[in-house]
Amino acid sequence: MGQLEDTADELAQLALADQERSGDEKVVDEVGEILGASSQTLQEAYLTAVRVRRAETRARALLNRRAIAAKNATPGKITPREPE
Repeated sequence: MGQLEDTADELAQLALADQERSGDEKVVDEVGEILGASSQTLQEAYLTAVRVRRAETRARALLNRRAIAAKNATPGKITPREPE
């Protein structure tokens, strides 16, 4: 990645970690506003990185749940699909 994407992704990781640690859901938006005041391009890259990281977290959680369900399933038993 280039400097823009690297910086945006690093800030996204830090903001999401702070949100997880503090429980403050506004921190991601506050960082975005600060970035937007100086660089709309960096703000857009940051918001994209936040969305990508959140989507990745949800996808990994789904795959992990499915792997656990498959491991715990009785052989030959059909397990219901999770709603999407």
